[in-house]
Amino acid sequence: MAQIELRDVGLSYFTLKQETEALRDINLSIEPGEFISIVGPSGCGKSTLLSLISGMLKPTKGKVMINGTEVSGTSPKVGYMLQHDHLFEWRDVLSNLIVGAEIRRMHRGTAKRKAYELLKRYGLREFVNHSPSQLSGGMRQRVALIRTLVAEPDILLLDEPFSAVDYQTRLTLSEEVFHIIKDQGKTAVLVTHDLSEAISMADRVMVMSKRPSTISTVYSITFDEGNDLSPWKKREAGRYNQYFNAIWKELEEHVVTSV
Repeated sequence: MAQIELRDVGLSYFTLKQETEALRDINLSIEPGEFISIVGPSGCGKSTLLSLISGMLKPTKGKVMINGTEVSGTSPKVGYMLQHDHLFEWRDVLSNLIVGAEIRRMHRGTAKRKAYELLKRYGLREFVNHSPSQLSGGMRQRVALIRTLVAEPDILLLDEPFSAVDYQTRLTLSEEVFHIIKDQGKTAVLVTHDLSEAISMADRVMVMSKRPSTISTVYSITFDEGNDLSPWKKREAGRYNQYFNAIWKELEEHVVTSV
């Protein structure tokens, strides 16, 4: 059974004067443990798609399903990582890590033990009592990811999570986040404008069209060198440029036809 499924999903925004169709006939099936990247022209509704999966938005038509059950609101099974880390500056790292668990009314002791375990596992144990202002941008995003994992979701939604850091940090962070997600066995959906990031991190890349947006093409990312490559190694693999050029050309066509 697919872990995430969108069936003929459409979304429109209504005002007193008009209806604006944002998404049309979105059909998507994601298996447990898959890593999916979504790319598309600016304003096509990529982040909106994540909001539908998370249950923060309800589709105008069609159904969003998680584990065979229709989504009717937000769920502890789904974790969200945003562009900005949104760490509370007046709380230390540990206190920040258990915020999500507190909101979801997890046992505080259980949440703390999980936080310590993840900090140690991913090289941040010594920063447990630091304030966010003492951390680098990349470290803050790792803390934000660990905060999401402490609440023990099955699915991670990543909305441009590396856009607020410099390019070198972005490369390092995407590598680290990829390995953490695979290590934790999570299903992940990444929205990004960075094609290199999309191709190197994902099992499949989904290209969205201009509005009213649909999924125009799905690229299954495989390499002759093997499918267990790190994101950095994938960028050096033989088919990488082929995928990059094909997706880039398709996105250019969507942009041209929308102006």
